Amino acid sequence: MGQFLAVVLVIVGVIIFFKAVRMVPQGYEWTVERFGKYTRTLSPGLHFLIPIFYGVGRKINMMEQVMDVPSQDVITKDNAVVKVDGVVYFQVLDAAKAAYEVAQLEVAILNLVMTNIRTAIGSMDLDESLSKRDEINSRVLAAVDHATHPWGLKVNRIELKDIQPPRDLIASMQQQKMAEQNKRAAVLEAEGVRQSAILRAEGEKQASVLEAEGRREASFRDAEARERLAEAEAKATQMVSDAIASGNVNAINYFIAQKYIEAFKALAEAPNQKFVMLPMESAGILGSLAGITELAKEALSHQQSGGKPPSMPRGG
Repeated sequence: MGQFLAVVLVIVGVIIFFKAVRMVPQGYEWTVERFGKYTRTLSPGLHFLIPIFYGVGRKINMMEQVMDVPSQDVITKDNAVVKVDGVVYFQVLDAAKAAYEVAQLEVAILNLVMTNIRTAIGSMDLDESLSKRDEINSRVLAAVDHATHPWGLKVNRIELKDIQPPRDLIASMQQQKMAEQNKRAAVLEAEGVRQSAILRAEGEKQASVLEAEGRREASFRDAEARERLAEAEAKATQMVSDAIASGNVNAINYFIAQKYIEAFKALAEAPNQKFVMLPMESAGILGSLAGITELAKEALSHQQSGGKPPSMPRGG
């Protein structure tokens, strides 16, 4: 009987020891209750409690926690239904408030976040809700953080993971985007055609200017050539006139024969002439070529003798 009592006392002593010694892990805080009433908070480390009188109430996680916000249907300002989900990052700063100021802390936070998401998106059009996600996050974060402050919490971030419009609305938006891209492509193509036409017109204008300048330069050259030809012909006519004035009949024959040959050449080169008929007077005119021969012979003999050129024979 004595041994049994000793064993019972040892077991009770061990239980009391474990009830008295408490080790709080890092990242947690435990509340202490005396007969069910909160008295103090245990920080991480080793602590001793008087059994029976004091006990551990709540074990609160003091690390930053992440909680998923399930997908929910939200109606926008323009009556479009979108599916929205997100994620919440929060941290407990006061273990006693988180333990005793609210029941089911995570459920309360989740419901508060979902309600504020519906409020924020419900005040926006569909286009705004899709393009202003940062603004929605900021509005929901400010509202939730203010509401959870009495609970000893700090809500650090609220992020919307996905905002999904209805399938038919997505198809309509894709068609609208495709139409805008086609419009932009048509505008770019029209601009390219316009630019090409402008460049082509400028090229044709420059080509016309260059062609006109070329014609102008050619006209100047032709006029200059005609002027020189006229000067040469005038000079030749003057020389023939001087020879005639000195009484050289062969010069007259030379002048007439030259003009006759030029006229005959033009007649022979005409495209509609198949044969040429010489007039009867041409024999007399051709006889004037003898004067040219005599002039050539006199010039050649003068060149060989090295003397003064003989004067043209005077016609009687």
